[in-house]
Amino acid sequence: MRKHRFRNSYLTASVSVSLVLCLIGLECVLLLSAGALLTRMRENMTVTAVLTQDADSTQCARLEAVLEAGGHCSSFAYVSKEQALQEHIASLGEDPSAFLGYNPLSASYEIHPTDAYSHPDSLALLAEQLESMPYVSEVIYHRDLADLMSRNVHDITLVLLIVALVLLLVSMVLIVNTIRLQIYSKRFIINTMTLVGATSWVIRRPFVLRNMLMGLIAGLVALAVLSGVIYYVDFQLGVLLFPLTWQNITFVSAVVLCSGLLITLFASLIATGKYIRMDNNSLYEI
Repeated sequence: MRKHRFRNSYLTASVSVSLVLCLIGLECVLLLSAGALLTRMRENMTVTAVLTQDADSTQCARLEAVLEAGGHCSSFAYVSKEQALQEHIASLGEDPSAFLGYNPLSASYEIHPTDAYSHPDSLALLAEQLESMPYVSEVIYHRDLADLMSRNVHDITLVLLIVALVLLLVSMVLIVNTIRLQIYSKRFIINTMTLVGATSWVIRRPFVLRNMLMGLIAGLVALAVLSGVIYYVDFQLGVLLFPLTWQNITFVSAVVLCSGLLITLFASLIATGKYIRMDNNSLYEI
């Protein structure tokens, strides 16, 4: 009967720790997803380098070489004069070449900066570098939008970090209390071992090893649950919740498993230490 009760207690604690580790893993997924979303928003900003009317293919090749070597952009696309005219007709419904007799639009390059070069100061430096080229007549980008996005990215990142820290603190408290309740039922055994002269580590070792094993199993269960949630959201609902890269997968797995091991380790040490130092009369008062 006592063994059956212990198994039920251990199973209940494992489920509780698994749920809390799921919360920690979800925090990591949300942070990485928000970071990837903000990076895509930054890289979708467009810097348009308008070429002069007499720019030739050699000068275009030189500009492309500068863009590729500088590491400023994640991608760029050449827009010919004919393509610019077609886009103008499609957007405004007017053909300026019909009454001018020639195509007044210039060829250009649409440049998408990398995340590192999407900040206002970096965009200004990129625009200055492009404008210094003799075959670039004008550089166009939304300065106000870049400033607004930079401020919003800072605010959103700060809020997400604060929320993540609060949730992590709550998760740690929940795991510590779960293990404390589990060890609470063994307080008389701990006291007996203390009375017969067992050292502190000898008393703590079985509790630490058992709970760390529970933390490892709970971490694996939490990762399995998170994988199912991500698969369902990404592939069944078609919503990109989490960028599935090896770096992100490794990061989330390491955080969940290390959290399960470290938190259960410290919780076991704290809880057993409390009952090791407690005298006989105090055991009946709690």
